[in-house]
Amino acid sequence: MGMFFAMVSIVMLFVAFSSAYIVRQGVGTWDQVAGRYVTDWVPIRIPRILWLNTAILLVSSVTLFMARRGLAKRVARSETGSSRAGALLMMMGRRDSVPWLSITMVLGLAFLAGQLIAWKQLAQQRIFISTNPSSAFFYVLTAVHGLHLLGGVTALAYATLTSALNKPLQSRFVVVDVTSLYWHFMDFLWLYIFALLHFAR
Repeated sequence: MGMFFAMVSIVMLFVAFSSAYIVRQGVGTWDQVAGRYVTDWVPIRIPRILWLNTAILLVSSVTLFMARRGLAKRVARSETGSSRAGALLMMMGRRDSVPWLSITMVLGLAFLAGQLIAWKQLAQQRIFISTNPSSAFFYVLTAVHGLHLLGGVTALAYATLTSALNKPLQSRFVVVDVTSLYWHFMDFLWLYIFALLHFAR
C-alpha cells in the first residue's frame, strides 16, 4: 500500500513537470524592443548515450524479473514440500537469486553513470541548466528520475543484503517483490520521459 501511494505521488509529480514542459514550449518572453512575445525555446539534441541507457534499463527489468520469478517458485515449493526440502530450497534460493539482484544493481548504477555522461556531453557543448528553458527541463527531468532510481538501487542493495544475512525466503521475496514493482515503474517512467524529451522537443 505504501508503495502504491509512493508511485501515485511520483506520477503526479511528473504529470506536473510534463504539463509545465508542454506549456512552456508555447510561451515566450516579452521583447521590449520588438514589443511582442518572442520564443526562447531552443530544442536540444538528445545525447546518443540515452539510447544505450534506455536499453540498459530495459535489460535490468528482465534480470530483476528473473530474480523475482526464481524466488516465487522457491517460496511456492517450500510451502508445499517437507520441512527438510523447504530448508534446502531456501538455501538454494539464497545462492541462486543473488547474481540476478547484483546484476540488476550494477545495471542500475550503469544507467546513472550514463546519465552523468550525458550531462557531461551537454556541458561540453556549453548547454547547461540555465542555457534555455529546454535544457532546464532536460536536466530537471533526468535528475529527478535519477534520484528516484537511486532509491531503487538502494532497495536492491538491501534485497541483496537480506540474502547475505540469511533472512527467511518469504521475507526476501517480499522485499524483492516490492522492489521489483518500483523498479519496473521507474523503467516505464523513463520510457515516458525519454519519449517526451525526444519527440516533444
